[in-house]
Amino acid sequence: MKKRIITGICAVLITALLLVILNGLVVPKYTDNAEGLLTREYYDEAGDHDVIFVGDCEVYESFIPAYLWEKHGISSYVRGNAQQLVWQSYYMLEDTFRYETPKAVVFNVLALKYGEPQSEAYNRMTLDGMKWSQSKIEAIKASMTEDEALIEYMLPMLRFHSRITQLTRDDFKYIFNAKKVSHSGYLMQKGIVPMTSAEEQGRNLRDYTLPQTAMDYLEKMRLLCQENGTELILIKSPTNSWAYWWYEEWDEQVREYSKENGLAYYNFIDDVEEIGIDYNTDTYDAGVHLNVYGAEKMTDYFGKMLKENHGFDEIEHSQAVASAWNARVEEYYKERNE
Repeated sequence: MKKRIITGICAVLITALLLVILNGLVVPKYTDNAEGLLTREYYDEAGDHDVIFVGDCEVYESFIPAYLWEKHGISSYVRGNAQQLVWQSYYMLEDTFRYETPKAVVFNVLALKYGEPQSEAYNRMTLDGMKWSQSKIEAIKASMTEDEALIEYMLPMLRFHSRITQLTRDDFKYIFNAKKVSHSGYLMQKGIVPMTSAEEQGRNLRDYTLPQTAMDYLEKMRLLCQENGTELILIKSPTNSWAYWWYEEWDEQVREYSKENGLAYYNFIDDVEEIGIDYNTDTYDAGVHLNVYGAEKMTDYFGKMLKENHGFDEIEHSQAVASAWNARVEEYYKERNE
């Protein structure tokens, strides 16, 4: 009887191990798309951050934690992804507060234009890397398009079983440990492609009202930060291209919300000249996103604002934290100067 029990337990454990390995093999490794690896990298550095940035590509292309540390002694992490929707940022913040309580959370408001799930591909890039928790489950449920199912996130082999015949060396190489692609969530771009025209604008909309779902999650984000004693700061990155146009009507709604709730809101589109951004040299994709040279200017400018307006001039860190960040600064410049 005892032998049967032991045999049964072993069979269950072996089956579970095989499932883990199979799931790990078939999920996309994003070796040709670094954005899909950003979420999981947070857990290697979780804890002791003064600032957490959340939002879409406009945060992980605009703010450099290593540079913010070097210039201003502020520790930070960017929890951003391509087309990261506002409810995804909210649940990512819930997840963050399981590991640490930053002094401030900085949210980029461009995602407020979306009120419904958008794309399975972007959902996967943002959510697959989250560690399992109730926050991840709720994020998946809020983000799923009509053709998606929660069980396929829990057992990826149900979704990606066709990849069994398409496995590459990278699938085996990175089954448990993916390659590192970011600098504390910042994804470096060193190319230079000037903005083609500063005259291009977004198309006219029938309704400029920001979706209620998005504003509801922004309110949940505000309350979550308030409960944890963390300041919520709203920003709009300095880029404003035809691809991601930021309308004045949207800006007015965010300003009104910020005023009603006592939040700081900075629209950096208005400060491009003061920041020193030159769209002939500081963008890698014709003005849609900043390259590393523009991001350094943006990071330095915002670091000064954090010190002048948000009490970051009195931040102190342990020697261990300082040593870790000095090492990250070295890694940053090693890639930047290659």
